[in-house]
Amino acid sequence: MTSKTGPASTPPSQKLMKLAVAGAAILAVAGAGAFYFASKNMKSGTPDNAVVVTIKDGTCDPNAITVPAGRSTFKIINNSDRALEWEILDGVMVLEERENILPGFTQTMQAKLKAGDYEITCGLLSSPRGTLRVTPSAESEAEAARPPLVSFVGALAEFQVFLMTQTNSLVKAVTAMDEAIKAGDLEKARELYQKARAPYKQIEPMADLFADLHNAIDPIADYLEKREQDPAFTGFHRIEFGLYSSNSLDGLAPVSAKLLADVTALKDRVRGLRIPPEQIAKGAARLMGSIADTKIAAGEDHYSKTDLLDFEANLAGTSRMMALLKPVAAPAAPTVVADIETRLAEANTALAALRGTDGYPAYDKVTKDSRDVLAQKMKALADSIDKLNTAVGLE
Repeated sequence: MTSKTGPASTPPSQKLMKLAVAGAAILAVAGAGAFYFASKNMKSGTPDNAVVVTIKDGTCDPNAITVPAGRSTFKIINNSDRALEWEILDGVMVLEERENILPGFTQTMQAKLKAGDYEITCGLLSSPRGTLRVTPSAESEAEAARPPLVSFVGALAEFQVFLMTQTNSLVKAVTAMDEAIKAGDLEKARELYQKARAPYKQIEPMADLFADLHNAIDPIADYLEKREQDPAFTGFHRIEFGLYSSNSLDGLAPVSAKLLADVTALKDRVRGLRIPPEQIAKGAARLMGSIADTKIAAGEDHYSKTDLLDFEANLAGTSRMMALLKPVAAPAAPTVVADIETRLAEANTALAALRGTDGYPAYDKVTKDSRDVLAQKMKALADSIDKLNTAVGLE
């Protein structure tokens, strides 16, 4: 039998391999072409107000650029025959850059710049540099005036010291009052009641943050179901009721002991309190508003009639809070800070006008007109403080 021979046939597996390689090559070429045209044009997503910078023969066109402070977009076109980079320099510091921009390609870059004069590189490091002038803008001026959060560290540390000082005084004064009550000395207990109440009222905006303690330390009978007979009627006003309405120390020893435990707990909590800077002005504005809207009209110290002493302590605490914020807030919001100081002075003047040679009168002796004037001053103060956080960028 004679065998026939001819051209060797290609196995199917080898044919498929060749087709796959050819297909991959075509896809690679197509992908490269697509990448080239996309990179060269790069129009999608590019803002219409982008600054177009064309680099050719070692120069930038334009060579001198002016933009407003804030965020700007730059579109860099490489019309040279070499790969290059484009940088914004502040002295020797590179603020923003785009590297390895291939010939014929375009890249887009965003930069947030402060007002000032900068340099730009134009391709090669040996090429003359261009200039970039960034002019002030409303946005940049507002941002520059806004103090960074780290600048509040000192004020917050001092405020923490203030809170600790006042809570220490509070515990000490309540301890002395508690001892007088246990000793059966009514007049001494009355005298020490006023001394104990003052430090609490100075830190009232922060004490209010702990609802459970605040409702135990300073509840008002008006808001309790059984008023003075309600079991929840505890703290300062329950002692006030005994000292000035019942004129007796009967039943006050356990109330005083609980008050001492509660203010001690407040002291411990304040020690670990981490207060955000915006809480200082927010708390002060809320307290002044509450005094203006409700406390001045109705009063709280129904038995001792010493509301004016409370308001004096509240204003003293608010004054201290504003003084702590002033070094940081004044450069950023001088008008607001000045207005707060004016409103504080007016509120203190209105309050001082009610003080006689023997001190403040009983609150039920204060006329409606005098109360209205005081409420107006407190309301103006609350509104002024309420603007502070926004003015310094905390809200």
